[in-house]
Amino acid sequence: MIIYLDMDGTIANLYKGEWLADLIAKNPRPYEVADRLIDEEILQKLVEKGYKLGIISWLAKNSTPEYDKAVRQTKKNWLKQNYPNITFTEIHIVKYGTPKHKVANIKNQILVDDEEPNRRKWKGVAITPTELATL
Repeated sequence: MIIYLDMDGTIANLYKGEWLADLIAKNPRPYEVADRLIDEEILQKLVEKGYKLGIISWLAKNSTPEYDKAVRQTKKNWLKQNYPNITFTEIHIVKYGTPKHKVANIKNQILVDDEEPNRRKWKGVAITPTELATL
C-alpha cells in the first residue's frame, strides 16, 4: 500500500509571506523556505506500519520550462532537508492541473491532499492532511 502526499499546503506551508508575488516573478524561494506541516515522525510511523510513501505535487500555474526545472529541483531539495530519514518510493512533480491519479504508478491507493477537488477526482481513498495520523 502506498500513500501519495501532495506538497503545497499539505506537507509544505508554501502559502506564507510573499509567496504569490514570488511565484508570479518566477522565483522558487517559496518552495525553499516553506515550513514543514507534517512531522517526520508521523511519516516514519506510517513506514513502520508497512506503507510506502510517494509524492505527487504540481508545478506553478503559468510557468516556463526553466522555472519548472528550478521548482522541481527546489522541491526535491526541500524533501531531502525536511524529511532526511524518509525514502519516497515515487516523486512526481508535474504540470499544474495534471490529474494526480494519472501519474501514480500504483493505482487506487491513498492520496493526502489539502484541496478537495483533487481528493474528489482521485481514484482510491483520498484524505485531508489532518486525517493522515489516523492511518
